[in-house]
Amino acid sequence: MSETIIAKRYATALFQLGSEQSKLETFETELRAIKEVFRSNRNLVTFFKHPRVTVEEKKQLIKDSFKDVSKEILHTLMLLIDRHREEFILSVIDHFILQMNEANGIADATVYSVRPLSEREIKRISKTFAPKVDKRSLNLTNVVETSLLGGIRLRVGNRIFDGSVRGKLSRMERELVSKV
Repeated sequence: MSETIIAKRYATALFQLGSEQSKLETFETELRAIKEVFRSNRNLVTFFKHPRVTVEEKKQLIKDSFKDVSKEILHTLMLLIDRHREEFILSVIDHFILQMNEANGIADATVYSVRPLSEREIKRISKTFAPKVDKRSLNLTNVVETSLLGGIRLRVGNRIFDGSVRGKLSRMERELVSKV
């Protein structure tokens, strides 16, 4: 089975459990914190991949590190370790967050700009583009890309809205070349 299918199954089960118990927001907050711990600590990832580390040692580390998370999240992490699927932990979290976003009418998006955008500009972009992709709002991540020359480029899933100077110049060039 592919990683995506496995991760989606665990995420869906966790989502359904959270929905039944009215703990979806709690689960999301805890899973985002766990994701940040894994992303910021490469030694943790190396520890889980090491062949000499036993399942019990991995489970003990999870128990010690995440003792404040809800028992459902902790049990899911333990289950992943028991089944030797600890490398899927981040994928499960990502799929859970995607399901939460979908349920709340939110989409993750990346906005590329020449300079860092202010909070006000990010909110305005979210408010403008969310209806265009049939969402209530967008969680925007700002990436500075000086090659754009000016303007912004927004990526929401597979859709790209290119209002950058570089994009406009490229479109003009293609149009002129096609007429020759």
